[in-house]
Amino acid sequence: MADYPNTLLLIDNEWREAKGGARIDVVNPATGQKIGQVAHAKREDLDLALAAAQRGFETWRDTSAHERCAVMRRAAALLRERADSVARLLTQEQGKPLAEARGEVLAGAEIIDWFANEALRVYGRIVPSRNPLAQQLVIKEPVGPVAAFTPWNFPVNQVVRKLGAALATGCSFLVKAPEETPASPAALLNCFVDAGIPKGVLGLVFGSPAEISSYLIPHPVIRKVTFTGSTPVGKELAALAGLHMKRVTMELGGHAPVIVAEDADVELAVKASGGAKFRNAGQVCISPTRFLVHKSIKAAFEKAFVAHAEKLKLGDGLTEGTTLGPLANDRRLTAMDKIVKNASEKGARIATGGARVGGAGNFFAPTILTDVPLDADIFNEEPFGPIAAIRSFETLDEAIREANRLPFGLSAYGFTKSIKTVHELSRRLEVGMLWVNQPATPSAELPFGGVKDSGYGSEGGPEALEAYLVTKAVSVVGV
Repeated sequence: MADYPNTLLLIDNEWREAKGGARIDVVNPATGQKIGQVAHAKREDLDLALAAAQRGFETWRDTSAHERCAVMRRAAALLRERADSVARLLTQEQGKPLAEARGEVLAGAEIIDWFANEALRVYGRIVPSRNPLAQQLVIKEPVGPVAAFTPWNFPVNQVVRKLGAALATGCSFLVKAPEETPASPAALLNCFVDAGIPKGVLGLVFGSPAEISSYLIPHPVIRKVTFTGSTPVGKELAALAGLHMKRVTMELGGHAPVIVAEDADVELAVKASGGAKFRNAGQVCISPTRFLVHKSIKAAFEKAFVAHAEKLKLGDGLTEGTTLGPLANDRRLTAMDKIVKNASEKGARIATGGARVGGAGNFFAPTILTDVPLDADIFNEEPFGPIAAIRSFETLDEAIREANRLPFGLSAYGFTKSIKTVHELSRRLEVGMLWVNQPATPSAELPFGGVKDSGYGSEGGPEALEAYLVTKAVSVVGV
């Protein structure tokens, strides 16, 4: 498409081709057609980016918090002004409906603004001394240049959550963004360049994920690593970072349970969890996936859920009225086929969907599987697609045990009218985030992260800033 650009590397506030001229094709998942290319960084490009990040850090850490805040707020304003054009890029390269893409961009601007304000609230403290002649201080300082690795499912917001905390605390930021969806994160970072951020504070590279991570993480310039992606890859990167004593934040895979209690409002449960399930074609780390519904309302819930799914309009995200776009790549189509086949072989029933749609593009019908046995793959592995699996339960204890059975602990959902049930879910579910009687509503001011194999650290709330700060104790006598 004429309005989709070739994407370059950002090094020292300059957009440039890779030194060797290598490029990677970018494909529109709705058509399967090539729409552009992205520069493929090699080691010499990474060396330039790392040197720039070090210089940028030395400048940015000494920039006042008020000026950092001002630059970030200018960038957020530019992102809002450019929301429509950035959203079109995002939809073309990722597939989600244009309305969802625009919502992601505008949410990104809100996150930047929130972290900009938090830059003014990075406080130390004075500690009373045992020695009356001494003054004891606790100082918070930026950890240093950050290496970030972000996925393709939210190419703007996954960068924003990491970038916001890093910039607010005075760190420079080098991101390896996804090759499948390069133009929208590039447009995001260009807002900061145009807002006047100093050279080297931001860098953007693309290329082989394994080559780039294996070079950046051990590099002495990098002092902090942040990653969003699958649990297996996250464990590899965390282990590599650990070898070099690097600070790490990991936001990894989920497999969110949805507990629909006996007293739940079925209409609300279907509307809220259905919207969350099929958002971005289910390619969301906090997507509800394992539906545990009380046996007394299972039939009513299933009927309403199927009706909800069958009203979705599958199509190109740029087409008006589309509510469900394609999967990001053909690997996801293969994975969906495998999940449905395995569940059927195990005895599950396909209530709706269950197959690819059309001959072009990565389209898969919104799918609901019911009476799914616990040994089916979908009840044990994150589907990351438009597939929901339903089982019934008799007691709340049974549902909570199943919710906690897996090693994942990112998010969960509950639907109930009972404060006692809310208390039980809040206390006993082993997750980092719980939404009750609502879809997922992550916001900049709330912690965002998981437990167990879903990672550690937060990418929201004031907690997010701590991972980018080091604490220094200073005791002074005789001055």
